[in-house]
Amino acid sequence: MVNTRVHPQTSDNKLKVYLNIDGVILKKDLTLPEYGKEFISFLVTNCDCYWLTTHGRGGNNNAINHLSESYPLSTVEQLKMIKQTNWTDLKTEAIDINSDFIWLEDYPFEAEKKVLSAANKIDSLTTVNLKRKDELKLVQKKIEMFISQTNRNDSETI
Repeated sequence: MVNTRVHPQTSDNKLKVYLNIDGVILKKDLTLPEYGKEFISFLVTNCDCYWLTTHGRGGNNNAINHLSESYPLSTVEQLKMIKQTNWTDLKTEAIDINSDFIWLEDYPFEAEKKVLSAANKIDSLTTVNLKRKDELKLVQKKIEMFISQTNRNDSETI
């Protein structure tokens, strides 16, 4: 059994994770990626999660409907904990660029990468490729390391 809990956190200091759907937590053929259910459980337990997907663009939230066809009901209930965002042209419009965050995306636009670079946040982008073996497990480890590093840095400033 995989431990989905990194450490207890309050919602005020959780790492923000911006989450695309297609190509990140759902394969292009609309099937579950390996480790998908466990990854969702980890995210909603340890992070402050936000949809950043065309399925939630412009105030419409079709994310749950889209995912409910592939994920089991128990995971769909967890997915309901992910917050809505609103953006028009670039997904970066919805990101709180001044916070610590990770953006999980399969195909970021060059214009979005430029926004992140200009804000010195390009390292906050994680490009997900579900064709790679153990991709979501590796992404989870990256997030765990980011959370641990952020907590160490916070401890040093106290």
